[in-house]
Amino acid sequence: MPRFFVQRNSIEGNHIRIDGSDALHIGRSLRMKIGDELILCCDRIDYKTKILSISDSSVLCEILTQSEICSESNIDLTLYQAMPKGDKLELIIQKSVELGAAKIVPVITSRCISRPDKKSFVKKKERLNKISLEAAKQSGRGIIPEISDIIDFKTAVSQLSEQDFSFVCYEKGGVPFSSVVAPSEFKDKSVGLLIGSEGGFEESEIEVCEKAGIKTISMGKRILRCETAPISAVSIIMALSGNM
Repeated sequence: MPRFFVQRNSIEGNHIRIDGSDALHIGRSLRMKIGDELILCCDRIDYKTKILSISDSSVLCEILTQSEICSESNIDLTLYQAMPKGDKLELIIQKSVELGAAKIVPVITSRCISRPDKKSFVKKKERLNKISLEAAKQSGRGIIPEISDIIDFKTAVSQLSEQDFSFVCYEKGGVPFSSVVAPSEFKDKSVGLLIGSEGGFEESEIEVCEKAGIKTISMGKRILRCETAPISAVSIIMALSGNM
């Protein structure tokens, strides 16, 4: 059954209105008609609805049933990803959203080759948020994970230090996730995860992280590509916390 995200202000009583491109997609691409059913998601609630009226600009639906979404994890995981080259960030966002990340924050570190300024990143951010939306739809998420503006390394460290648990993955050493946090400790906590770009991190950056209380984590004896590392790390955290 088709599934779309809606805003709270689109719900009025027992009805939900869908406007804009989603309405056009429902009518033209999906060729749905009055009486057809679809799922509309808002604030971690799935509403099973029936179409009452439909046009290219608006679709009015009646709520039939509602249920709380059980696909969201019991941790609030933010991925801080050093900017990679090319379109690798798109893949990282897609897979991280599917795996349960709540937010993805692009970071500029010392070894980043791709260094877009905030102004030039605005257009790219629109596409990245669309990728997050589509991945959230496909994977049955209850929220659309946010793609934030680019921040610098210092800001990332400051934000990471405010999380209940924070980790930086380092190719030259560190300890396993399981040795620093017991699985039962993850529940209902915020988790920050910092991953490097193609060149990894400067030793001085790791020192800054450790002074801020961020745990240095090893991903094993093999060196992972910058697009593989975040997918692996998010998977491990989700598995350890009982969310896989």
